[in-house]
Amino acid sequence: MSLEQLRHLLSGVLDAVADTGAHNAEARRLLDDYRRVVVDAQAQAQPWLPAELGRAVEQLDANQARLDTVRDLLTSYQSRL
Repeated sequence: MSLEQLRHLLSGVLDAVADTGAHNAEARRLLDDYRRVVVDAQAQAQPWLPAELGRAVEQLDANQARLDTVRDLLTSYQSRL
């Protein structure tokens, strides 16, 4: 594999990581919107929120941190090529 082929493939992976990050951010935004809708609908001092919502938000945040790390590592690798 030539250096140019490797750069091209790495660029494709970086694009895929960026797309995945964008989807993750959109999912996080939708969960935040859902949380607001549930809280507004209940209009209570202590609204009920499903436990899965908190876990989903935590997982999306963890996924985003991993994606950021992958992007940083790949970008660093790419710059050294």
